[in-house]
Amino acid sequence: QVHLVESGGGLVQAGGSLRLSCADSGRTISSLGMGWFRQAPGKEREFVAAINRSGSRTYYADSVKGRFTISRDNARNTVYLQMNSLKPEDAAVYYCAANPADSVALTSTAYAYWGQGTQVTVSS
Repeated sequence: QVHLVESGGGLVQAGGSLRLSCADSGRTISSLGMGWFRQAPGKEREFVAAINRSGSRTYYADSVKGRFTISRDNARNTVYLQMNSLKPEDAAVYYCAANPADSVALTSTAYAYWGQGTQVTVSS
């Protein structure tokens, strides 16, 4: 059973940085593709970034490209989202998700497992 837990959210000023973490306490995530999504109030959940099993391939939404970095440490069973140059429009609940296929998946339907989310607030 996959059990994903996000951490690292919080309040940051515009231009600041946060690093989100996603750990799996139930099983190793090394066999799973991983992704980050976000959902702001009144908006649909949107793709942010994805990484394949080995970490050799990544993909980003245009809105975060060049500012966010997804990475993984399979030995620590953890996936990270480093967020730099944060903007007020980045404020949302960020969700970690696991994809059983070894792929960089952009759509939420590809992900079978989801965390509970962590709140990111960006003040202007």
